[in-house]
Amino acid sequence: MTSLREKIGYGLGDMASSMFWKIFSYYLPFFYAHVFGLTVQQAAMLFLVTRIWDAVSDPLMGIVADRTSTRWGKYRPYLLWIALPFSLCGVMLFTTPSFGPNGKLVYAYVTYLLMMTVYTGINVPYGALLGVITTDSDEKTVFSSFRMFFAYGGSFIALACWEPLCRFFESEWHVALTVSWQWAMIVVAGCCLLLFLLCFRLTREKVATRSFVSVGDDLKALMKNKPWWILIAAALSTNLFSTVRGSTVVFFFADIIGSEATLAFFGVRFLFFAGLFLSVGEIANMIGVAIATFVARKLGKKSTFIVVDLLILLFSVAFFWLPCTPGGYWGMLVLQIAISICTGIASPLVWSMYADVSDYAELEYHTASTALIFSSASMAQKFGSAFGGSGTLWILGAFGYVASAGHTDTVQTTGALDGLRYLMSFIPAVIAAAGMISICFYPLNNKRMRDVDTRLQLRRTQSET
Repeated sequence: MTSLREKIGYGLGDMASSMFWKIFSYYLPFFYAHVFGLTVQQAAMLFLVTRIWDAVSDPLMGIVADRTSTRWGKYRPYLLWIALPFSLCGVMLFTTPSFGPNGKLVYAYVTYLLMMTVYTGINVPYGALLGVITTDSDEKTVFSSFRMFFAYGGSFIALACWEPLCRFFESEWHVALTVSWQWAMIVVAGCCLLLFLLCFRLTREKVATRSFVSVGDDLKALMKNKPWWILIAAALSTNLFSTVRGSTVVFFFADIIGSEATLAFFGVRFLFFAGLFLSVGEIANMIGVAIATFVARKLGKKSTFIVVDLLILLFSVAFFWLPCTPGGYWGMLVLQIAISICTGIASPLVWSMYADVSDYAELEYHTASTALIFSSASMAQKFGSAFGGSGTLWILGAFGYVASAGHTDTVQTTGALDGLRYLMSFIPAVIAAAGMISICFYPLNNKRMRDVDTRLQLRRTQSET
Protein backbone atom coordinates (compact mmCIF):
# COMPACT_ATOMS: atom_id res chain seq x y z
CA MET A 1 0.00 0.00 0.00
CA THR A 2 1.16 3.52 -0.73
CA SER A 3 1.04 6.31 1.82
CA LEU A 4 -1.02 9.49 1.90
CA ARG A 5 2.29 11.39 1.76
CA GLU A 6 3.09 9.86 -1.63
CA LYS A 7 -0.38 10.58 -3.01
CA ILE A 8 -0.11 14.22 -1.96
CA GLY A 9 3.44 14.42 -3.31
CA TYR A 10 2.33 13.02 -6.65
CA GLY A 11 -0.53 15.50 -6.79
CA LEU A 12 1.82 18.46 -6.29
CA GLY A 13 3.50 17.71 -9.62
CA ASP A 14 0.35 18.28 -11.64
CA MET A 15 -0.52 21.23 -9.45
CA ALA A 16 2.59 22.88 -10.88
CA SER A 17 1.92 21.77 -14.46
CA SER A 18 -1.70 22.88 -14.36
CA MET A 19 -0.93 26.34 -13.00
CA PHE A 20 1.11 26.95 -16.14
CA TRP A 21 -1.10 25.03 -18.53
CA LYS A 22 -4.35 26.78 -17.64
CA ILE A 23 -2.77 30.22 -17.92
CA PHE A 24 -1.29 29.24 -21.30
CA SER A 25 -4.60 27.81 -22.53
CA TYR A 26 -6.92 30.52 -21.25
CA TYR A 27 -4.88 33.73 -21.17
CA LEU A 28 -2.09 33.32 -23.71
CA PRO A 29 -4.34 33.79 -26.79
CA PHE A 30 -5.69 36.98 -25.21
CA PHE A 31 -2.16 38.05 -24.22
CA TYR A 32 -0.87 37.68 -27.77
CA ALA A 33 -3.86 39.51 -29.29
CA HIS A 34 -4.29 42.35 -26.77
CA VAL A 35 -0.97 42.78 -24.91
CA PHE A 36 1.94 41.33 -26.90
CA GLY A 37 0.81 42.71 -30.26
CA LEU A 38 0.17 39.80 -32.64
CA THR A 39 -2.81 39.60 -34.96
CA VAL A 40 -5.44 36.93 -34.40
CA GLN A 41 -4.25 35.08 -37.51
CA GLN A 42 -0.58 35.18 -36.42
CA ALA A 43 -1.46 33.87 -32.97
CA ALA A 44 -3.60 31.09 -34.48
CA MET A 45 -0.76 29.89 -36.71
CA LEU A 46 1.69 30.14 -33.81
CA PHE A 47 -0.45 27.85 -31.65
CA LEU A 48 -0.90 25.33 -34.42
CA VAL A 49 2.74 25.07 -35.54
CA THR A 50 4.39 25.08 -32.12
CA ARG A 51 1.99 22.71 -30.43
CA ILE A 52 2.02 20.20 -33.27
CA TRP A 53 5.81 20.09 -32.96
CA ASP A 54 5.40 19.78 -29.22
CA ALA A 55 2.93 16.91 -29.58
CA VAL A 56 5.27 15.06 -31.95
CA SER A 57 8.12 15.44 -29.46
CA ASP A 58 6.14 13.70 -26.70
CA PRO A 59 6.74 10.12 -27.94
CA LEU A 60 10.45 10.90 -28.31
CA MET A 61 10.56 11.99 -24.68
CA GLY A 62 8.64 8.87 -23.70
CA ILE A 63 11.21 6.64 -25.42
CA VAL A 64 14.07 8.47 -23.68
CA ALA A 65 12.41 8.30 -20.25
CA ASP A 66 11.62 4.58 -20.59
CA ARG A 67 15.33 3.94 -21.11
CA THR A 68 16.60 6.19 -18.32
CA SER A 69 18.24 4.49 -15.35
CA THR A 70 19.38 6.37 -12.24
CA ARG A 71 19.48 5.81 -8.50
CA TRP A 72 16.22 7.81 -8.35
CA GLY A 73 14.50 5.60 -10.92
CA LYS A 74 13.38 6.13 -14.53
CA TYR A 75 10.99 9.04 -14.29
CA ARG A 76 11.49 10.93 -11.01
CA PRO A 77 14.85 12.49 -11.97
CA TYR A 78 13.24 14.68 -14.61
CA LEU A 79 11.21 16.44 -11.93
CA LEU A 80 14.51 17.59 -10.43
CA TRP A 81 16.42 18.28 -13.63
CA ILE A 82 13.82 20.31 -15.54
CA ALA A 83 11.94 22.20 -12.81
CA LEU A 84 14.10 25.34 -13.10
CA PRO A 85 14.17 25.53 -16.94
CA PHE A 86 10.40 25.03 -16.88
CA SER A 87 9.90 28.08 -14.65
CA LEU A 88 12.36 30.29 -16.55
CA CYS A 89 10.76 29.52 -19.91
CA GLY A 90 7.36 30.47 -18.52
CA VAL A 91 8.65 33.91 -17.59
CA MET A 92 10.23 34.35 -21.03
CA LEU A 93 6.95 33.42 -22.67
CA PHE A 94 5.09 36.29 -20.97
CA THR A 95 7.86 38.82 -21.59
CA THR A 96 7.16 41.40 -24.33
CA PRO A 97 10.43 42.54 -25.98
CA SER A 98 10.97 45.95 -27.54
CA PHE A 99 11.12 44.55 -31.06
CA GLY A 100 9.31 45.41 -34.27
CA PRO A 101 6.39 43.29 -35.51
CA ASN A 102 8.60 40.68 -37.24
CA GLY A 103 11.00 40.49 -34.31
CA LYS A 104 8.11 39.96 -31.90
CA LEU A 105 6.71 37.19 -34.04
CA VAL A 106 10.07 35.38 -34.11
CA TYR A 107 10.45 35.85 -30.35
CA ALA A 108 6.96 34.42 -29.78
CA TYR A 109 7.78 31.31 -31.83
CA VAL A 110 11.14 30.74 -30.13
CA THR A 111 9.88 31.18 -26.56
CA TYR A 112 6.75 29.14 -27.13
CA LEU A 113 8.74 26.28 -28.67
CA LEU A 114 11.13 26.37 -25.72
CA MET A 115 8.29 26.40 -23.21
CA MET A 116 6.47 23.49 -24.75
CA THR A 117 9.69 21.49 -25.11
CA VAL A 118 10.56 21.75 -21.41
CA TYR A 119 6.89 21.12 -20.58
CA THR A 120 7.21 17.83 -22.45
CA GLY A 121 10.51 17.09 -20.74
CA ILE A 122 8.98 17.23 -17.28
CA ASN A 123 5.35 16.30 -17.85
CA VAL A 124 5.81 13.05 -19.81
CA PRO A 125 8.02 11.45 -17.13
CA TYR A 126 5.71 12.82 -14.44
CA GLY A 127 2.71 11.16 -16.06
CA ALA A 128 4.59 7.87 -16.48
CA LEU A 129 5.43 7.91 -12.78
CA LEU A 130 1.83 6.81 -12.14
CA GLY A 131 2.56 3.49 -13.84
CA VAL A 132 5.40 2.60 -11.45
CA ILE A 133 4.09 3.94 -8.13
CA THR A 134 1.63 1.05 -7.67
CA THR A 135 0.50 -2.11 -9.49
CA ASP A 136 -3.14 -1.92 -8.39
CA SER A 137 -5.59 -0.59 -11.02
CA ASP A 138 -8.02 0.85 -8.44
CA GLU A 139 -5.20 2.52 -6.54
CA LYS A 140 -4.02 4.10 -9.79
CA THR A 141 -7.45 5.72 -9.99
CA VAL A 142 -6.93 7.04 -6.45
CA PHE A 143 -3.53 8.46 -7.43
CA SER A 144 -5.11 9.96 -10.54
CA SER A 145 -7.79 11.54 -8.37
CA PHE A 146 -5.16 13.08 -6.10
CA ARG A 147 -3.31 14.26 -9.18
CA MET A 148 -6.35 15.93 -10.70
CA PHE A 149 -7.59 17.33 -7.38
CA PHE A 150 -4.30 19.13 -6.87
CA ALA A 151 -4.18 20.05 -10.57
CA TYR A 152 -7.51 21.80 -10.35
CA GLY A 153 -6.49 23.32 -7.03
CA GLY A 154 -3.43 24.80 -8.69
CA SER A 155 -5.51 25.97 -11.63
CA PHE A 156 -7.97 27.63 -9.26
CA ILE A 157 -5.18 29.51 -7.49
CA ALA A 158 -3.55 30.58 -10.75
CA LEU A 159 -6.78 31.66 -12.46
CA ALA A 160 -8.21 33.40 -9.40
CA CYS A 161 -4.99 35.32 -8.82
CA TRP A 162 -3.89 36.03 -12.38
CA GLU A 163 -5.98 39.11 -13.19
CA PRO A 164 -5.63 40.60 -9.67
CA LEU A 165 -1.85 40.08 -9.88
CA CYS A 166 -1.69 41.81 -13.27
CA ARG A 167 -3.79 44.70 -11.96
CA PHE A 168 -1.70 44.92 -8.77
CA PHE A 169 1.61 45.25 -10.57
CA GLU A 170 0.14 47.69 -13.07
CA SER A 171 -1.54 49.96 -10.50
CA GLU A 172 0.65 49.62 -7.40
CA TRP A 173 4.04 49.37 -9.09
CA HIS A 174 2.98 51.76 -11.88
CA VAL A 175 4.42 49.55 -14.61
CA ALA A 176 3.22 49.07 -18.17
CA LEU A 177 0.61 46.44 -19.00
CA THR A 178 3.26 44.25 -20.65
CA VAL A 179 5.47 44.35 -17.55
CA SER A 180 2.57 43.58 -15.20
CA TRP A 181 1.88 40.35 -17.09
CA GLN A 182 5.55 39.42 -16.89
CA TRP A 183 5.69 39.94 -13.12
CA ALA A 184 2.50 37.97 -12.61
CA MET A 185 4.17 35.04 -14.37
CA ILE A 186 7.30 35.41 -12.24
CA VAL A 187 5.14 34.84 -9.15
CA VAL A 188 3.45 31.79 -10.66
CA ALA A 189 6.76 30.36 -11.95
CA GLY A 190 8.33 30.56 -8.49
CA CYS A 191 5.45 28.56 -7.01
CA CYS A 192 5.71 25.93 -9.75
CA LEU A 193 9.44 25.44 -9.14
CA LEU A 194 8.83 24.70 -5.45
CA LEU A 195 5.95 22.30 -6.19
CA PHE A 196 7.97 20.20 -8.65
CA LEU A 197 10.83 19.89 -6.17
CA LEU A 198 8.40 18.74 -3.48
CA CYS A 199 6.91 16.18 -5.87
CA PHE A 200 10.38 14.76 -6.47
CA ARG A 201 11.08 14.65 -2.73
CA LEU A 202 7.84 12.96 -1.66
CA THR A 203 7.42 10.23 -4.31
CA ARG A 204 9.15 6.91 -4.97
CA GLU A 205 9.20 4.41 -7.85
CA LYS A 206 8.11 1.00 -6.55
CA VAL A 207 7.59 -1.05 -9.73
CA ALA A 208 10.61 -2.03 -11.79
CA THR A 209 9.55 -2.57 -15.39
CA ARG A 210 11.66 -4.16 -18.12
CA SER A 211 11.21 -4.13 -21.86
CA PHE A 212 12.24 -7.17 -23.88
CA VAL A 213 11.88 -5.48 -27.25
CA SER A 214 13.58 -2.73 -29.23
CA VAL A 215 12.40 0.85 -29.69
CA GLY A 216 11.05 -0.11 -33.10
CA ASP A 217 9.08 -2.98 -31.61
CA ASP A 218 7.77 -0.67 -28.89
CA LEU A 219 6.38 1.63 -31.58
CA LYS A 220 4.95 -1.27 -33.58
CA ALA A 221 3.22 -2.62 -30.48
CA LEU A 222 1.78 0.82 -29.80
CA MET A 223 0.36 1.03 -33.29
CA LYS A 224 -1.38 -2.36 -32.79
CA ASN A 225 -2.79 -1.40 -29.39
CA LYS A 226 -6.53 -0.90 -30.03
CA PRO A 227 -7.40 0.41 -26.52
CA TRP A 228 -4.63 3.01 -26.92
CA TRP A 229 -6.09 4.33 -30.17
CA ILE A 230 -9.57 4.61 -28.71
CA LEU A 231 -8.34 6.33 -25.58
CA ILE A 232 -6.31 8.78 -27.68
CA ALA A 233 -9.49 9.80 -29.51
CA ALA A 234 -11.42 10.23 -26.26
CA ALA A 235 -8.61 12.15 -24.56
CA LEU A 236 -8.16 14.38 -27.60
CA SER A 237 -11.87 15.26 -27.48
CA THR A 238 -11.67 15.99 -23.75
CA ASN A 239 -8.71 18.33 -24.15
CA LEU A 240 -10.14 19.94 -27.27
CA PHE A 241 -13.39 20.66 -25.41
CA SER A 242 -11.60 22.27 -22.47
CA THR A 243 -9.26 24.35 -24.65
CA VAL A 244 -11.92 25.67 -27.03
CA ARG A 245 -14.27 26.63 -24.24
CA GLY A 246 -11.60 27.84 -21.84
CA SER A 247 -9.70 29.99 -24.34
CA THR A 248 -12.98 31.62 -25.43
CA VAL A 249 -13.94 32.71 -21.91
CA VAL A 250 -11.64 35.74 -21.67
CA PHE A 251 -12.82 37.02 -25.07
CA PHE A 252 -16.45 36.26 -24.14
CA PHE A 253 -16.24 38.33 -20.99
CA ALA A 254 -14.31 41.17 -22.61
CA ASP A 255 -16.69 41.57 -25.54
CA ILE A 256 -20.09 40.21 -24.44
CA ILE A 257 -20.29 40.37 -20.64
CA GLY A 258 -18.23 43.56 -20.29
CA SER A 259 -16.21 44.90 -17.39
CA GLU A 260 -19.12 46.26 -15.32
CA ALA A 261 -21.23 43.11 -14.87
CA THR A 262 -22.02 42.23 -11.26
CA LEU A 263 -23.78 39.51 -9.32
CA ALA A 264 -25.75 39.96 -6.10
CA PHE A 265 -25.56 37.39 -3.31
CA PHE A 266 -27.56 38.05 -0.13
CA GLY A 267 -27.43 41.76 -0.80
CA VAL A 268 -23.68 41.81 -1.52
CA ARG A 269 -22.67 42.74 -5.06
CA PHE A 270 -19.45 41.48 -6.59
CA LEU A 271 -17.82 41.72 -10.01
CA PHE A 272 -18.62 39.00 -12.54
CA PHE A 273 -15.38 38.59 -14.51
CA ALA A 274 -13.49 35.91 -16.42
CA GLY A 275 -11.16 35.02 -13.56
CA LEU A 276 -14.11 34.40 -11.24
CA PHE A 277 -15.92 32.29 -13.84
CA LEU A 278 -12.82 30.17 -14.53
CA SER A 279 -11.76 29.79 -10.90
CA VAL A 280 -15.26 28.72 -9.83
CA GLY A 281 -14.98 26.11 -12.57
CA GLU A 282 -11.74 24.86 -11.06
CA ILE A 283 -13.40 24.41 -7.65
CA ALA A 284 -16.19 22.48 -9.35
CA ASN A 285 -13.52 20.38 -11.13
CA MET A 286 -12.12 19.50 -7.72
CA ILE A 287 -15.56 18.36 -6.57
CA GLY A 288 -15.77 16.16 -9.65
CA VAL A 289 -12.36 14.67 -8.96
CA ALA A 290 -13.30 14.00 -5.33
CA ILE A 291 -16.27 11.86 -6.37
CA ALA A 292 -14.65 10.29 -9.45
CA THR A 293 -13.32 7.19 -7.68
CA PHE A 294 -16.69 6.48 -6.04
CA VAL A 295 -18.62 6.93 -9.30
CA ALA A 296 -16.13 4.86 -11.32
CA ARG A 297 -16.31 1.98 -8.85
CA LYS A 298 -20.10 1.98 -9.12
CA LEU A 299 -20.44 2.40 -12.89
CA GLY A 300 -17.01 1.41 -14.21
CA LYS A 301 -14.56 3.80 -15.86
CA LYS A 302 -15.98 3.40 -19.36
CA SER A 303 -19.64 3.92 -18.41
CA THR A 304 -18.76 6.90 -16.24
CA PHE A 305 -16.93 8.51 -19.15
CA ILE A 306 -19.95 8.08 -21.43
CA VAL A 307 -22.40 9.53 -18.91
CA VAL A 308 -20.34 12.63 -18.15
CA ASP A 309 -19.78 13.33 -21.87
CA LEU A 310 -23.53 13.19 -22.44
CA LEU A 311 -24.17 15.63 -19.59
CA ILE A 312 -21.44 17.96 -20.85
CA LEU A 313 -23.07 17.98 -24.29
CA LEU A 314 -26.49 18.92 -22.88
CA PHE A 315 -25.16 21.61 -20.53
CA SER A 316 -23.09 23.17 -23.32
CA VAL A 317 -26.10 23.50 -25.61
CA ALA A 318 -28.11 25.08 -22.77
CA PHE A 319 -25.42 27.77 -22.35
CA PHE A 320 -26.31 29.31 -25.73
CA TRP A 321 -29.79 30.37 -24.60
CA LEU A 322 -28.74 32.33 -21.52
CA PRO A 323 -29.22 36.13 -21.78
CA CYS A 324 -26.78 38.79 -20.60
CA THR A 325 -28.84 39.74 -17.56
CA PRO A 326 -28.20 39.25 -13.82
CA GLY A 327 -30.34 36.10 -13.95
CA GLY A 328 -28.51 34.95 -17.05
CA TYR A 329 -25.16 35.50 -15.36
CA TRP A 330 -26.24 33.22 -12.50
CA GLY A 331 -27.33 30.66 -15.08
CA MET A 332 -23.92 30.85 -16.74
CA LEU A 333 -22.24 30.29 -13.39
CA VAL A 334 -24.47 27.31 -12.57
CA LEU A 335 -23.78 25.68 -15.95
CA GLN A 336 -20.07 26.36 -15.53
CA ILE A 337 -20.20 24.51 -12.21
CA ALA A 338 -22.16 21.59 -13.70
CA ILE A 339 -19.89 21.26 -16.74
CA SER A 340 -16.77 21.51 -14.58
CA ILE A 341 -17.95 18.83 -12.15
CA CYS A 342 -18.42 16.52 -15.14
CA THR A 343 -14.98 17.28 -16.60
CA GLY A 344 -13.54 16.84 -13.11
CA ILE A 345 -14.96 13.32 -12.97
CA ALA A 346 -13.59 12.45 -16.41
CA SER A 347 -10.07 13.84 -15.94
CA PRO A 348 -8.62 11.29 -13.47
CA LEU A 349 -10.29 8.47 -15.38
CA VAL A 350 -8.29 9.33 -18.50
CA TRP A 351 -4.95 9.06 -16.67
CA SER A 352 -5.99 5.89 -14.84
CA MET A 353 -7.10 4.35 -18.14
CA TYR A 354 -3.70 5.17 -19.67
CA ALA A 355 -2.09 3.25 -16.82
CA ASP A 356 -4.44 0.34 -17.61
CA VAL A 357 -3.45 0.53 -21.29
CA SER A 358 0.21 0.42 -20.22
CA ASP A 359 -0.38 -2.78 -18.21
CA TYR A 360 -2.33 -4.27 -21.12
CA ALA A 361 0.58 -3.49 -23.46
CA GLU A 362 3.11 -5.08 -21.10
CA LEU A 363 1.01 -8.24 -20.90
CA GLU A 364 0.14 -8.54 -24.59
CA TYR A 365 3.33 -7.25 -26.25
CA HIS A 366 6.03 -7.76 -23.56
CA THR A 367 6.89 -4.05 -23.60
CA ALA A 368 7.72 -1.76 -20.70
CA SER A 369 6.73 1.40 -22.52
CA THR A 370 4.96 3.24 -19.71
CA ALA A 371 6.40 6.66 -20.59
CA LEU A 372 5.79 6.12 -24.30
CA ILE A 373 2.13 5.38 -23.63
CA PHE A 374 1.77 8.26 -21.18
CA SER A 375 3.48 10.52 -23.69
CA SER A 376 0.49 9.87 -25.91
CA ALA A 377 -1.69 11.36 -23.18
CA SER A 378 0.47 14.45 -23.25
CA MET A 379 0.38 14.32 -27.05
CA ALA A 380 -3.43 14.29 -27.01
CA GLN A 381 -3.37 17.22 -24.60
CA LYS A 382 -1.03 19.14 -26.89
CA PHE A 383 -2.99 18.36 -30.05
CA GLY A 384 -6.19 19.33 -28.27
CA SER A 385 -4.56 22.54 -27.16
CA ALA A 386 -3.07 23.17 -30.63
CA PHE A 387 -6.26 22.69 -32.56
CA GLY A 388 -8.40 24.16 -29.80
CA GLY A 389 -6.32 27.31 -29.35
CA SER A 390 -5.64 27.93 -33.03
CA GLY A 391 -9.12 26.81 -34.08
CA THR A 392 -10.74 29.22 -31.63
CA LEU A 393 -8.72 32.13 -33.02
CA TRP A 394 -9.38 31.13 -36.63
CA ILE A 395 -13.09 30.84 -35.96
CA LEU A 396 -13.06 34.27 -34.34
CA GLY A 397 -11.18 35.64 -37.33
CA ALA A 398 -13.71 34.04 -39.70
CA PHE A 399 -16.53 35.75 -37.81
CA GLY A 400 -14.75 39.10 -38.13
CA TYR A 401 -13.22 39.45 -34.67
CA VAL A 402 -10.75 42.36 -34.43
CA ALA A 403 -7.72 42.23 -32.09
CA SER A 404 -6.28 45.44 -30.67
CA ALA A 405 -3.00 45.35 -28.73
CA GLY A 406 -2.81 47.60 -25.68
CA HIS A 407 -6.54 48.01 -25.02
CA THR A 408 -9.68 45.88 -24.96
CA ASP A 409 -12.43 48.37 -25.80
CA THR A 410 -12.70 47.61 -29.52
CA VAL A 411 -16.34 47.24 -30.55
CA GLN A 412 -16.91 43.89 -32.25
CA THR A 413 -19.42 43.15 -35.02
CA THR A 414 -22.61 41.18 -34.45
CA GLY A 415 -21.07 38.29 -36.37
CA ALA A 416 -18.01 38.23 -34.10
CA LEU A 417 -20.23 38.19 -31.02
CA ASP A 418 -22.24 35.31 -32.47
CA GLY A 419 -18.99 33.44 -33.03
CA LEU A 420 -18.13 33.85 -29.35
CA ARG A 421 -21.52 32.45 -28.33
CA TYR A 422 -21.11 29.42 -30.61
CA LEU A 423 -17.63 28.80 -29.17
CA MET A 424 -19.13 28.65 -25.66
CA SER A 425 -21.99 26.32 -26.58
CA PHE A 426 -22.63 24.36 -29.78
CA ILE A 427 -19.03 23.86 -30.86
CA PRO A 428 -17.94 22.35 -27.49
CA ALA A 429 -21.12 20.22 -27.54
CA VAL A 430 -20.11 18.65 -30.86
CA ILE A 431 -16.65 17.90 -29.44
CA ALA A 432 -18.18 16.22 -26.36
CA ALA A 433 -20.34 14.06 -28.64
CA ALA A 434 -17.23 12.87 -30.50
CA GLY A 435 -15.58 11.86 -27.22
CA MET A 436 -18.68 9.99 -26.07
CA ILE A 437 -18.93 8.02 -29.31
CA SER A 438 -15.24 7.05 -29.33
CA ILE A 439 -15.15 5.74 -25.75
CA CYS A 440 -18.07 3.41 -26.47
CA PHE A 441 -15.57 1.16 -28.29
CA TYR A 442 -13.04 1.01 -25.40
CA PRO A 443 -12.56 -2.70 -24.45
CA LEU A 444 -10.74 -2.53 -21.08
CA ASN A 445 -13.62 -2.68 -18.64
CA ASN A 446 -13.24 -3.52 -14.94
CA LYS A 447 -13.55 -7.28 -15.46
CA ARG A 448 -10.95 -7.28 -18.24
CA MET A 449 -8.51 -5.26 -16.14
CA ARG A 450 -8.78 -7.60 -13.15
CA ASP A 451 -7.68 -10.42 -15.44
CA VAL A 452 -4.83 -8.32 -16.88
CA ASP A 453 -3.60 -7.38 -13.38
CA THR A 454 -3.62 -11.01 -12.17
CA ARG A 455 -1.74 -12.37 -15.17
CA LEU A 456 0.77 -9.53 -15.18
CA GLN A 457 1.57 -9.92 -11.49
CA LEU A 458 2.20 -13.63 -12.05
CA ARG A 459 4.54 -12.92 -14.96
CA ARG A 460 6.48 -10.26 -13.00
CA THR A 461 6.86 -12.65 -10.07
CA GLN A 462 8.15 -15.43 -12.32
CA SER A 463 10.66 -13.11 -14.05
CA GLU A 464 12.07 -12.01 -10.68
CA THR A 465 12.67 -15.63 -9.68
